[in-house]
Amino acid sequence: MFKSRKAGRNDSWEGVVIDKSRGMLDGSNMYHFVEVRLTDGESAKVRTSGRFWKSVAVGDRIVKRPGSDPVKG
Repeated sequence: MFKSRKAGRNDSWEGVVIDKSRGMLDGSNMYHFVEVRLTDGESAKVRTSGRFWKSVAVGDRIVKRPGSDPVKG
């Protein structure tokens, strides 16, 4: 099971992108999501910026450290 949310400032995780999606959930704003297979085997669907979403591809490894945004790693 996975949860869908924006990555918190103090979250820390790493994993591999397994899917990308986007949508106008509220009818007026575009939201971008990446689904990540975390190193512990769990999946997480995380909201990201449009710029970051465009820069990653399925199979890319990404890292989220406390106090920073997710980055390709």
